[in-house]
Amino acid sequence: MLDTLRRIALVPELKRKILITIGLLVVCRIGVFVPVPGINGELALNYFKQATGGGQNLFQLVDIFSGGAFAQMTVIALGVVPYISASIIMQLLTALLPGLQREVRENPDAGRRKMNKWTRMMTVFLAIIQSSFFARFAIQMNFANPGIVVPEILRFQLLGFPFLYYLIFVLTMTTGTMFLMWVGEQITEKGIGNGISLIIMLGIISSLPTTIGSIIKQLNLDSQEPGQLTFSSLIVLFAVFVMVILATILIIQGQRKIPVQHARRVVGRREVQGGGSFIPLKINYAGVIPVIFASSLLMFPATIGQFVGSGGWVSSIANSLSPGSWFYTATYVTLILFFTYFWTATQFHPEQIASDMKRSGAFVPGIRQGKPTQDYLESTMNRVTLIGAIFLAIIAILPTLIGKFLKIDQSISYFFGGTALLILVGVVLDTMKQIESHLLMKRYEGFMRKGKIRGR
Repeated sequence: MLDTLRRIALVPELKRKILITIGLLVVCRIGVFVPVPGINGELALNYFKQATGGGQNLFQLVDIFSGGAFAQMTVIALGVVPYISASIIMQLLTALLPGLQREVRENPDAGRRKMNKWTRMMTVFLAIIQSSFFARFAIQMNFANPGIVVPEILRFQLLGFPFLYYLIFVLTMTTGTMFLMWVGEQITEKGIGNGISLIIMLGIISSLPTTIGSIIKQLNLDSQEPGQLTFSSLIVLFAVFVMVILATILIIQGQRKIPVQHARRVVGRREVQGGGSFIPLKINYAGVIPVIFASSLLMFPATIGQFVGSGGWVSSIANSLSPGSWFYTATYVTLILFFTYFWTATQFHPEQIASDMKRSGAFVPGIRQGKPTQDYLESTMNRVTLIGAIFLAIIAILPTLIGKFLKIDQSISYFFGGTALLILVGVVLDTMKQIESHLLMKRYEGFMRKGKIRGR
C-alpha cells in the first residue's frame, strides 16, 4: 500500500488527477449540508425518520444514493438519478433509431457531442418533473409537521398557487442536479475514474457512520434485554458481506479466454513464425452499470408515485415497487439481466474484432475467418454474459432476502450487501484499474527513454 502511494506521488500527472478528483468530491459533499431556501432541514430530517420508521421504504434507498441529502431536502437531494435516467433513455433511443446509431458510428466525435447535448436536456426535463413532485411532497409534510417550509415563502401566491415556493424549490434542486452532472463530467475528463459512479459511491460511503450507529443502537448493549439485532444475525450478515465482496471481485475480474493463432507473415526479407494469443471476454462485461441503471430506473417512477400520495393507481404502483416486495425484487432482477445484455451489446462489437483479426491474419483455431468468427464470438459472449448477469442479480438481491428473513433493519442490510456493496466494490476496482494503467504507462515511458539513450 505504501509502495503504491509512493509510486503515485512520483507521477505528477496522476497525482494531479487524484487531487482534482478528491477536491471535486469534497465540493459535492458540501452540497449535502446546503438546504433549499425556505426549508428547515432539521425538521425535515426528523419527519423523514418518523415516516420511515426503520422499515423497508423507498425513501431510505434514495437517501443512501444521495448521501443523506434527500432526507434533509438540500440542493443536491435529487442526486444524479435524473442524469442516469436520461442516459438510459438516450442509450435506448440510440439502439432503437438506426439513423442515430449510424451517425454515432460514422462520426463518433460529433455523435458523442450530440448525445451529450440531448442527455443534458433530458436531465433538466426529468429533474424539473421530479423536483416538482418533491416540492408538493414537502408541502404535505409541512401540513403534518408545520415549520418544515417557512410560512413567508408560501404567502406569495399567484392565483392561489404558491408560485414563489415552487419556483425556488424546483430551480434550486434542478441546478443542484446539473451541478453534480457537471462535476461528474469534470472528474471523468480531468480526474481519475468515472465521475458519476464516484459521486454515487461517495453517497454510499457517507452513510457508513449512520449504519454503524444503527447497529450499535439495535444491539442494545447498554441493557440486559435483547435488542432488535442479535449477534448471530450480525455474524450472518457480516459473512454475507464478505461473500458479496469476494463474489463481486470474481465476477468483475473473471474472463473467458478465446485462443487466437497468428499466421506466418513476411517482415522485410524474413518470414516470421506466427504466435498464439487470446481474446479476453469478460464474464461481466458491463461491470456494475446494470445495477446502477436498474436501481435508478426503479427509483424514478416509484419516488414520483410516493410523492403523489395515497390513493389511485399511481400509489398502487409505488407500493408494489417498494424495496423488499416480491414484485420489486422480480423487476429488479429482470432489469439487471436486461441492462447487462443491453450494455454488452452496445459496447462489444464482434464484427469489428473479426474484421481486425482477418486483416492481421489471426484466426480462432477451428473457426473460419470473417462471418463465422463473428458468429462464434457473439454466441460465446452471449453465453458468458448470461452467467455473469445471473450471478450479478443473485449478488444484488441475496443480502436483502437474508436481511428480510432474519428481520434485520433494511438500512443495515442494504448497506452491508447487495446493490450498495456491488456499486462500491465495482467503482473501487475500476478506479484502481485506471490508476494502475497510468502507473504502467509511465513505467513504459521511462523504459523507452532509457532505450533511446542507450541507442545513441
